[in-house]
Amino acid sequence: MLYLATFFANYLYLLHNLLFMLTIDQLRKDTTFAKERLAHKRFKDIQFVDEIIMLDDSRKSIKSKLDDFLAQRNSISKEIGMLMKDGKKEEAEEAKLKIASIKEEADKLESQFSTLESQIFEKLVTLPNFPHSSVPKGISPEENEVTFAVTDFPKLHEKAVPHWELAKKYDLIDFELGNKITGAGFPVYKGKGAALQRALISFFLDKAIEAGYVEVQVPHMVNEDSAFATGNLPDKDGQMYHDATDNLYLIPTAEVPITNIYRDEIIDERNLPIKNTGYTPCFRREAGSYGKDVRGLNRLHQFDKVEIVRIEKPENSYAAQEEMLKHVEGLLQALELPYRILRLCGGDMSFTSALTYDFEVYSAAQERWLEVSSVSNFETFQANRLKLRTKDAENKKALAHTLNGSALALPRIVASLLENHQTENGIKIPKALVPYTKFETIS
Repeated sequence: MLYLATFFANYLYLLHNLLFMLTIDQLRKDTTFAKERLAHKRFKDIQFVDEIIMLDDSRKSIKSKLDDFLAQRNSISKEIGMLMKDGKKEEAEEAKLKIASIKEEADKLESQFSTLESQIFEKLVTLPNFPHSSVPKGISPEENEVTFAVTDFPKLHEKAVPHWELAKKYDLIDFELGNKITGAGFPVYKGKGAALQRALISFFLDKAIEAGYVEVQVPHMVNEDSAFATGNLPDKDGQMYHDATDNLYLIPTAEVPITNIYRDEIIDERNLPIKNTGYTPCFRREAGSYGKDVRGLNRLHQFDKVEIVRIEKPENSYAAQEEMLKHVEGLLQALELPYRILRLCGGDMSFTSALTYDFEVYSAAQERWLEVSSVSNFETFQANRLKLRTKDAENKKALAHTLNGSALALPRIVASLLENHQTENGIKIPKALVPYTKFETIS
């Protein structure tokens, strides 16, 4: 893969620091537990755990031999100096030959050492985060656990239609024009459709700021180090839009640049929690997506989203995740949308997450649930890669916990608003959103 080919230049630095991802020490500490957790997440190459440990054993053995050679070389070098000082040139030349022989053997070992570190790195970066103990077993979305679901659903009029027909009827979104300009999955929002987008972004940002999040505006492209640090590389290599000339990636979510604000940082725990929010467009290739589930706004290559990101002390992170869930829930309630909350099973979780809750909104017109938010706790997984640590009053350092959540992603929210709030006379705007749209109906 392109990513691995270009990133290997930095792997020695990463391995020697071992402040990233699931470390070898973690795998050695309880190998059985590591395998069980990885299997819970449906990781297929469980044998990588044993292979990594064996490769590391060989690496340590070679490192020991290299250290011995270095000690011998230093000893002989001192001896040569003494021999030259005493005028014993022939003996000094013989000692130099010994050093040349040692160097030749050491070069072979260094080559083997480098190969082993490369092999360890290549396997290590494929290991996903360990799932939390509360994560349900399962391999598909159907096995996710519903933790909450509303019981009242909108009753639409007889001529109700899905959002793509409403968008055309009221001239809100032009999918064909977007296809002309760029391609499928890049819609053009028009008139009140564009105003609704802008209103939702402002509404979500204002609510996040009210909840104590500090707004940031971040780049929409990131470098390779940033994509690696949040776990998008190498896992999502091929799923992100990539500019090969400058080796930059269009962001799949604001989580990537916002979290990377704190890469290589040591944060005084008195300054925690850190709470940031930001609006960005998001770009996803969504390779392989097709069928009725991707029609209209259901799945796009470019879409808008407001993200909330938190840096927490480990002992506070799960309470923080509950707070984030309440925040997202409040947004959906304000928008008067029927929703449910799912705790994702191991097989449906992301590569980086330890525990994820999804929010889904019910589309009465499509008669299906649409995912609109994910709220995830990564524990130390991203912090390992970020080299993001905290320090206490005694200057003791520890890895932080990182969390993020969609608050909210716009396409399916817009789809749900249009569909669930449609009437025979137009589309009613939720009361909480009217101060932002400046209109009460779309007709």
